[in-house]
Amino acid sequence: MFHLLYILAFTVLAVLAVSNMIRNLVRLGTEVRKPIAAEQVSRPVPHPELLNEQGNVINEPLLVMRSISIKDAREQLNALYEASAGSSDDSSPEEA
Repeated sequence: MFHLLYILAFTVLAVLAVSNMIRNLVRLGTEVRKPIAAEQVSRPVPHPELLNEQGNVINEPLLVMRSISIKDAREQLNALYEASAGSSDDSSPEEA
């Protein structure tokens, strides 16, 4: 007896799930075919990082990289380290 009750309950749930899926597909199909409102088509809004202070689009590259030698990079990092607030004048870093 319980077997028939389980089969009936799962059949009802399956019919509800399939009908809901079909209803959503039909609704999605009608929304896709709708014409888009004129306000949405006008102009896409760019990302805020691509705008300058006046709100105009920046047309220049955002990142410019140049290659430097390892020796120059090490000197610049050492200069930054020595100029940082954490280093003191009393102790000098030991070089290996």
